[in-house]
Amino acid sequence: MKLIKITKESDIPQKYFSSPVGDFLRYNNLGFPFKKYNNAELLIGMCMDNRKHLNIPDNFAYIIRTGGANLRYSEFKVSYAIAISKIRHIILIAHNHCGMVNLVSKKDLFVEGLMEVALWDRERAESHFLNYAPMFEIDNEIEFVIAEAKRLRGKYNITVVPMFYNVENGEISLIDEE
Repeated sequence: MKLIKITKESDIPQKYFSSPVGDFLRYNNLGFPFKKYNNAELLIGMCMDNRKHLNIPDNFAYIIRTGGANLRYSEFKVSYAIAISKIRHIILIAHNHCGMVNLVSKKDLFVEGLMEVALWDRERAESHFLNYAPMFEIDNEIEFVIAEAKRLRGKYNITVVPMFYNVENGEISLIDEE
């Protein structure tokens, strides 16, 4: 997989150029002036990680933030945006250094944190981790978001575009799925 950097308007692929995906890239990456929106144009699925910030206008997009940009457990919200707001474009944004990668290695930290902050006993905290970690664990950020894009395309038959956010510099790139 390779990343396609968007540093000028001509870098936006033709298939996205005149779509909300192209508008997103213009706003976020190129600093284009915001248009006014009364209704959302797209849905953005992205990680809950606090190091990511998007530069988009108000009312432009629905945003679902969930660990690893995993929308499997948010499908009703996705369906709502599609059915009620007629959303035809979804952007999925993965990022480097995602906490959902190799989640199993964080078990002790997770358990200790719940014991310290939430005052859970060890058994409850471990059980919670063991029950939920397998649902949210991802092996590789880019591979996961590509697979999630394919899954959502198959389910909804709409445009779903995987992207990658670099937390060091804030750049968003398209992911070449070829």
